[in-house]
Amino acid sequence: MLNYNIQNFSKASSHMEHHDAMGGFQLGLKRLFDIVFSIVGLIVLSPFILVFSIVLLFDKGPVIFKQERIGYKGKPFTIYKFRTMRIDAESNGIPRLENERNMYLTRFGRFLRAHHLDEIPQLWNVLKGDMSFVGPRPERQYFINQINCETDDYRYIYLMRPGVTSYATIYNGYTDTMDKMLKRLEYDIDYLDHRTIFTDLGIILKTVCSVFSGKKF
Repeated sequence: MLNYNIQNFSKASSHMEHHDAMGGFQLGLKRLFDIVFSIVGLIVLSPFILVFSIVLLFDKGPVIFKQERIGYKGKPFTIYKFRTMRIDAESNGIPRLENERNMYLTRFGRFLRAHHLDEIPQLWNVLKGDMSFVGPRPERQYFINQINCETDDYRYIYLMRPGVTSYATIYNGYTDTMDKMLKRLEYDIDYLDHRTIFTDLGIILKTVCSVFSGKKF
């Protein structure tokens, strides 16, 4: 299902140890930031949430798309998004990559996806503590198993709450090959090694600029 044209990332990094650069005080600030701004975001965006929900009610299928992802400390959680695909997108039970999922996008779903508006319900995940605004994108166990066949470094991802955005999201985009999955892992581990509140603010600013400039990622 994936393109296994692998570089030497897994071999080079498997002997390195990585540690979270954020201390307890910064982690506390990060969580406070997540709580405050997820509440603000849900309030400010509530008119859009209402309108999108009404539109999706007239489309066949649920308004909210729910999927199990693996998060902090390797624990599964349910991620929430506005539904953008037909309900038969994964009817055979096999997870699909981004380029495959695009074939199943609804007309309104294509609009939501193009402007990253389908991610709005993840503010609830942030408020609950399942996710943070900045962190590695949460993956499904199906793809984690494939990554683990190439490197044992994915365990470091479990040291962080998954995020709505990240450097990997901005610069590596959606992952549709094993090469891109391993490249995303490099970005995420580098973030773990060097992250601060200021790097988080920089990532959020770059993400906002990318969204408003119409960048596809």
